[in-house]
Amino acid sequence: MDWSLLGCGAGGHVTFAPDEPALRERFGMTTREGTAWRCLRCETFVIGPPTVTGPATAVPRVRRDKELRSAFILRIFAVERFLRGILFAALAVGLWRFSVSQLTVEQAYERELPAVRTLLRQLGFNVQHSHLLGLINKAFTLNSGTLAMLAIAAAGYAVLEFVEGTGLWLLKRWGEYFAAVATSVFIPYEIYDLTAKVTVLRVLAFLVNVALVVYLVLAKRLFGARGGKKAYEAMLRSESILDTELAALAAEQPATPEPATQAKPADEPGPATAAKPADEAGAAGQTKAPSEIGNVDHPGTPTDAEAANHPGPRL
Repeated sequence: MDWSLLGCGAGGHVTFAPDEPALRERFGMTTREGTAWRCLRCETFVIGPPTVTGPATAVPRVRRDKELRSAFILRIFAVERFLRGILFAALAVGLWRFSVSQLTVEQAYERELPAVRTLLRQLGFNVQHSHLLGLINKAFTLNSGTLAMLAIAAAGYAVLEFVEGTGLWLLKRWGEYFAAVATSVFIPYEIYDLTAKVTVLRVLAFLVNVALVVYLVLAKRLFGARGGKKAYEAMLRSESILDTELAALAAEQPATPEPATQAKPADEPGPATAAKPADEAGAAGQTKAPSEIGNVDHPGTPTDAEAANHPGPRL
């Protein structure tokens, strides 16, 4: 089941026209009927003006597939909590009226709350076998002060259920923690109550509470389970169409090339191989006489002394 399509069918599409040009090309397209914009929930291109415009950083987060399914489940639990709150609120009102009534408690019970008594019996609550409602049965012989205390306790439990249901219905993180803790506190009592008598309603109520706690801890990653809040938020970001497109744009951008080292021309001598000027080369060594230079460079050429000892024809 595609929960994104169900969400758009129930609440309408959430189309987006970003200000960024590169991102705008990915979320908009031109058709013969007009410009269509992409829905942030179901990814469908919808013809008409966009629902949201502006920079990508200002777009509200839109719940998608898994988060929509989770919202549906949590709101079912919220409705069940509201029903419990209404039941105990009615019980608190009845007990309070008993405490201030001039009639006896049994007469008030028979006269004032026949509908509530019938409802309790239909729900499977038996005053003779329930530990909690057994206190009410014993309270028929108690004074008005005790009845007032029981009324306050029932009202407090009703408020607890209403707060729990509100947090779940609004899909708040604090509501999930509140529901997990409040439900866990009453599970031991429900187990104890099942030891007195097993009824279908009690078993169902117990299973619903256990399922709620397990679901909240595992699916919502409460109390650090499965990576905790950071892992849960990372999962939500991975499902976001906007975040996916931003990551794709970042991956498509080419990396900035590093400046290449400029090669020297082949005929340009380096500083170590630069030719020395002629005058520097002569200054570097001892200056030789022309005769010595001749003897060295041309050993076969006779000197003046050799020419005197070996006279020959002169030109």
